[in-house]
Amino acid sequence: MYNNTINYLLHLADTTLILSQRNSEWCGHGPMLEQDIALTNISLDILGQARNFYQYAAALINQLPITTNQITEDDLAYVRKERDFKNLLLVEQPNGHWGQTILRQYLFSQYQFLLFTQLQKIGDEQLAAITTKALKEITYHVRWSSEWVIRLGDGTDESRQKMIDAIDALWMYVGEMFLPAVYEPSFNVEALQTKWLQQVTDVFNNATLSVPQHIFAQTGGKNGVHTEHLGYMLTDLQYVQRTYPGAQW
Repeated sequence: MYNNTINYLLHLADTTLILSQRNSEWCGHGPMLEQDIALTNISLDILGQARNFYQYAAALINQLPITTNQITEDDLAYVRKERDFKNLLLVEQPNGHWGQTILRQYLFSQYQFLLFTQLQKIGDEQLAAITTKALKEITYHVRWSSEWVIRLGDGTDESRQKMIDAIDALWMYVGEMFLPAVYEPSFNVEALQTKWLQQVTDVFNNATLSVPQHIFAQTGGKNGVHTEHLGYMLTDLQYVQRTYPGAQW
């Protein structure tokens, strides 16, 4: 239905929206006030990225001859069904304990930083502007989450075991980041993956954690095939719009 550019923007938007929604579930429940606020602010940063991607996608959709009614960012976030979402499987996984949430954020932020750096070079001025702004935020996200990975991994026996459990739960989903869908722009994915793995390995070494080897990659999210968790999330996320169609603030 949509061209590759629009589908890719929806992938970027969906991934950031779903991760923001997941992280926001910690609001008021963090292990300490300072970190509760830090993660809430990161959620808002990521939500802002999602809005920028949705707005750009909506503008392109509205230029298509098949579009009869004007599409808004709210339509793309609150009306589309589960199979229409193209987010990474990683970001829809349950929060689990604090360590699992931290590890998910770190693995994604480290990838997102490298990806957005590449997206500045593909010749799309609007996308470059969005990613340039986002990189300033992501730099902090990487630093904050990596420090927590190290703190927990190289902490007590209990915190280290929880980080090991978090790796076991999440690592199967990281491979999808480096398996391009047909709508993704072309760049050197292997180089991106190699650099990401080097940086993750450095952080894991400082955290006295081991990088898993040869784990089968779970895929499907980029093409609308998701785990059971996304449907439950969208039920909460889209409740007001589906109960009161067309409602506005």
